[in-house]
Amino acid sequence: MESVNFDLASTSVTEVNRFLHKEAAGQAVQAVRIANPDGAHNIAVGLDLPIEVEIDGHAGYYAAGMNKEAKVTIAGSASTGVAENMMSGRVHVKGFASNAAGASAQGGLLVIEGDAGLRCGISLKGADIVVKGSVGSFSAFMAQAGRLVICGDAGDALGDSLYEAVLYVRGNIKSLGADAREEPMTAADIEAVAQLLRAAGPAFSGFQAREFKRIASARSLYHWNADANQEY
Repeated sequence: MESVNFDLASTSVTEVNRFLHKEAAGQAVQAVRIANPDGAHNIAVGLDLPIEVEIDGHAGYYAAGMNKEAKVTIAGSASTGVAENMMSGRVHVKGFASNAAGASAQGGLLVIEGDAGLRCGISLKGADIVVKGSVGSFSAFMAQAGRLVICGDAGDALGDSLYEAVLYVRGNIKSLGADAREEPMTAADIEAVAQLLRAAGPAFSGFQAREFKRIASARSLYHWNADANQEY
C-alpha cells in the first residue's frame, strides 16, 4: 500500500493518528492525505517514521508536534505550536503560522511560507526554521541552538536572552532583545543562508543570501554579574 486518504469530516483525529502511529509502517504506507482538517488540533503529532503527510487545509494547535523523520505539509495555516519539539524531518506550512511555531524544536526543518506569530522559534534547540514573511515579537526567545531565517521583518525583542542559535533577518528589526546583537555576515553565514533558502524550496528562490543580517548572542548573560544590578 503506497497512499491512504482520510477525511476529517467523517473520521476523527484520534483514528488518523492511531493509523499513523500503529498501522502505517506495517502496511508500508508511503503517503497520507488528510482532507477537511477545519482547524482540528493535534493532527499528525508524534510521528516517528519516514512518511509524507499532506494536510489539505488549516490545522489547529500543535500540528506535526514532536515530529521525527516524517515530512508533513500543511496546505493552509497552522495555529499555536506547529512543529513544537520537532526532532527531525520536515514540516512545511503553506500559509500563516501562529504563536510559538517550532517551539523547542531540536532538529529538522520548519518552513513557513506566510508570516509567523509571536515567539517563533522560542527555546529553539537545534532545528532550522525558514520564514518567508515576518515574525512577531519575542521570536527566538532563549533560543539555544539552531538557525532562524526571516525573509521579512521581525517584531520587538528579537532574540531576547539568545544563547548559541543564530538568526538571519532580511527585513527590518523593530528591536533586539537582551544580549542579542547584529554581527557581520561572513562567507560561512552567506553559504548557510543560501543552503537553507534552497532547502526551503522554490518559493524562496527570489531571495539572495547577501541581503540578510546576522543576529547572535553578545554572551554577556552567560555568567552572573553582581555589578550589573539586573540591568543588561
